[in-house]
Amino acid sequence: MNALEARNVTKQYATHKALDSVSITIPEKTIYGLLGPNGAGKTTLIRIINQIISAEAGSIEIFGEPLQQKHVGIIGYLPEERGLYKKMKVGEQLLYLAQLKGLSRKDALARIKVWLEKFEVKDWWNKKVEDLSKGMAQKVQFISTVMHEPRLIILDEPFSGFDPVNAQLITEKILELKEMGSTIIFSTHRMETVESLCDHIALINKSKKILEGAKKQVKAQYKSNTFTIEHKGTFVVPGRYELVSQSITEDDHYSTVIKAPLGTTGNEVIRNIIELTEVHGFQEKLPTMADIFIGLVKGEGDEALKKHLLEV
Repeated sequence: MNALEARNVTKQYATHKALDSVSITIPEKTIYGLLGPNGAGKTTLIRIINQIISAEAGSIEIFGEPLQQKHVGIIGYLPEERGLYKKMKVGEQLLYLAQLKGLSRKDALARIKVWLEKFEVKDWWNKKVEDLSKGMAQKVQFISTVMHEPRLIILDEPFSGFDPVNAQLITEKILELKEMGSTIIFSTHRMETVESLCDHIALINKSKKILEGAKKQVKAQYKSNTFTIEHKGTFVVPGRYELVSQSITEDDHYSTVIKAPLGTTGNEVIRNIIELTEVHGFQEKLPTMADIFIGLVKGEGDEALKKHLLEV
């Protein structure tokens, strides 16, 4: 079953079309990266899923059902613009938000206690939000998003305001939530996080979806069939391969990049090269999500992008 299916979702604001017939499919129990530059339409789509605003056209299904009011209770939403009540104490606020999501007072207290222990912040219960640092307040907001154990979690720039230690802590909790069965929509500009966390991605640009798929498949789609070989001694590159670059790493040791014909496997390449030189290292050169993101947002076509990725 898919956690979410959006079909031809369109949203118009006066003369600006925020979403132009966008369709995405999010498999259940995955981490799905919703990517795009500022103003692309990501936040508009997230707000429609959360029923904060309505679409002019299109449809959304949640776990096989048309999106409706009852689904608010199975969604956890962490907006980019955080929204805690600054004068309330942390414990009171978490209790209030948990009950809004349908938890009884008893269940809410039990779950809040567990999450405060996970983040090692049990002594924050009576602290006012306005007395917390930005990072501390972010932790409280994250807890408020996930403590009702939602089946679908939407995180909009969840690492904003966190230092590396706390960013790693949040990463661990996100992976735990996935293991527990939650599906996570992850909207971010941080491509290194996409590389490490996301299973599937969609790229929205100028109100349109321009790319979607499993992360591994997307990277394979844009690979340039280039291989880096670390070796001792020079060799003549066979005619079926193209020499991209070669540099000396130390005395009589080289790093050579070659491009192979389409469909050539790494095993084939190394079988051919190992007969010609003493190979110390071998790796296929795959594009990063940042490379693909930048190239597509700049409007490079598939062939131009593949050429660009060959050069980076």
